[in-house]
Amino acid sequence: MTEKDLSTSLLEWYDKHGRTLPWRVKGGAHPDPYVILVSEFMLQQTTVKTVIPYFHRFMQRFPTVQELAAAPLEEVYLYWQGLGYYTRAKSLHCSAQMISRRGSFPDTRDEVMKLKGIGSYTVASFLSLAFNLPETVIDGNVIRIICRLYHLTEPVDKIIPQIRQKAANLTSRTSPADYASAIMDLGAVICTPRKPQCLLCPWQNFCRSKNCPELEGIPVRTKPEKKEKQGSVCLIYNSKGEIFIRKRIEKGLLSGLYEFPWSDNGQIFASLNPQDSGKNITHIFTHFKLLLRIYTLTLETPPLDGQFVRPQDLENYPTSTLMKKVWKKHLTTQ
Repeated sequence: MTEKDLSTSLLEWYDKHGRTLPWRVKGGAHPDPYVILVSEFMLQQTTVKTVIPYFHRFMQRFPTVQELAAAPLEEVYLYWQGLGYYTRAKSLHCSAQMISRRGSFPDTRDEVMKLKGIGSYTVASFLSLAFNLPETVIDGNVIRIICRLYHLTEPVDKIIPQIRQKAANLTSRTSPADYASAIMDLGAVICTPRKPQCLLCPWQNFCRSKNCPELEGIPVRTKPEKKEKQGSVCLIYNSKGEIFIRKRIEKGLLSGLYEFPWSDNGQIFASLNPQDSGKNITHIFTHFKLLLRIYTLTLETPPLDGQFVRPQDLENYPTSTLMKKVWKKHLTTQ
């Protein structure tokens, strides 16, 4: 069976079994590039199931790239709340402004790469899905499929060029958009990390890893151990029962979001003797694990720039998933 045969069989499977998603069109139809751009940003490090309700809400508020470009970043953050990785929202907003200024969507690799927060995977996926261009899409799903299909058992980081070449050979030149969606669906529904549905796979007769006892161990990855940091967060109240929040700077981790004062290195405001709640929260960032101890303090003039707000008004300020965890945990202790 040739690569062209494999591509054709996957497309036939996709026509019958492909998922219906709010940003997806089939059969070579031309989608709105803006719809594809928003979905691609949202799907970075986030599952389809999680993204769908946020996508609908976001598109209702920002139905065009011009409306997103004109909106204040703080409002964009509000409609992104719950998805996490807020740098994506900032990059999407910046990209929308760039597109709005140029008057059209970029449709070449070099031009798309100029957008904010765009990597090689997103470039390929966007060009393929938005403009039906034969780009080779490489993500975790594709890596898993290719490694199993050809029984590649070396660590992934050592064979990326080989994976990329084999994926390129399989990519349809006639229906690249449908093919990109199809291989994503194959990885999400059939060739899953655990308990893959091999008997339902359109490539089962060619797959060199079928029936291998170590199938679930393919691809082989070397995962670095996440570093653990221990810090603290302080909930500061004034005599009116209002709570103190501050806005982070526009650069770095959780930039531009509101938060309670916190530190990832020991106890914050130790000299002010805050009250220890005895409660902790754990949060996983991309490169480290954070354990925060929750403290409380009553203070009329905090030693930081920020503002006091009524607790019931916190929902009007864009905050990170980390701070939502802190607030939820704090409320359970009262």
